[in-house]
Amino acid sequence: MATAAVEFGETPGTGIVRLSGDWTLSRLPVPLETLQAQLRDFAARGAAWEMSDVSRLDSAGAVVLWQAWGRHWPTTLVASDEQQAILARAAAISPALASQRPFSPLIWLARLGWLMLAAGKNARDMTALIGQLALDIVYLCAHPREIPWREFSATLYKSGALALPVTALVGFLIGVVLSYLSSLQLKTFGADIFIVNLLGISVIRELGPVIVAVLVAGRSGSAMTAQIGVMRVTEEIDALATMGISRTVRLVLPKVAALAVAMPLLVVWCSAAGILGGMVSANLEMELAYGYFISTLPKVVPVANVWIGIGKGFCFGLLIALIACHFGLKVRPNTESLSSRTTSSVVAAITVVIIVDAVFAVLTRRIGMPGL
Repeated sequence: MATAAVEFGETPGTGIVRLSGDWTLSRLPVPLETLQAQLRDFAARGAAWEMSDVSRLDSAGAVVLWQAWGRHWPTTLVASDEQQAILARAAAISPALASQRPFSPLIWLARLGWLMLAAGKNARDMTALIGQLALDIVYLCAHPREIPWREFSATLYKSGALALPVTALVGFLIGVVLSYLSSLQLKTFGADIFIVNLLGISVIRELGPVIVAVLVAGRSGSAMTAQIGVMRVTEEIDALATMGISRTVRLVLPKVAALAVAMPLLVVWCSAAGILGGMVSANLEMELAYGYFISTLPKVVPVANVWIGIGKGFCFGLLIALIACHFGLKVRPNTESLSSRTTSSVVAAITVVIIVDAVFAVLTRRIGMPGL
């Protein structure tokens, strides 16, 4: 096989371009831009084209020639019937391939509308999923023998027990960092003892639930989406439907219930680790006694903050599991859809967590704050 070649011959008229070799995708010279520029230059001169020496021509080579000719037939073309048929097919499809949407200053409005429609569809499907779960709960209350305890306990172990080490480590380090940075400022004003107030309120009320939610969304939420998505790709969910087994009872409800139970416990665990890290850092940086820290903490941090953190954990766990299962059920039977839906699941879960946390902050701004 010979590489595609171009030879220009001078004639008394406008010249002649002789093509030879294999004008196929694998034999076109690289870089292709150089060849296209050369062909366009010859076409601009109005040269005649000779293709008798072209041994092979495929759609890629035909598209290159058709684009070089300015998407119209040259005045003089010597080609076989087969070559002309291939070029004719390129002429038929090239306008569609080359067409581009004209620029419009209102293109942002169309994109905004598309995003709003996509958000509305996801909200509709999420509402339908929540309604189905409510019906499943009513059904299981009437048929307690069909409660999927095994799936519930498996999810509780994977999303709760296995997440204890990483949540404790992250919580401890966050406590250390927060205590260290705060001590630098508090020592400047002689307010060392207020490190207990700062750590207690910030870790128990805000940082603990949010940190756990982000970790669980990236760890367990993505795993739930991927698991259900793989079952969609391998048609296992269709097999469950064929056997008359509800996918929401066996797949969605156990995950939602287990994560709603595990998240408050993880919040308490992570907050305790964060307080411990802050206490160790305060002792090393400010020489604050452990006994003083432990005895002062219940006095300056009302117990309502603990309940607020636990309530946030319950809501965050519920939302993360719902979003993960929703995007898992939306996976199409191909691997590209699986990866994109898993990414969308994590991003959506973290975004919803931040929004809900802001709503909690507004609604509970007068609850559990000392002096109010």
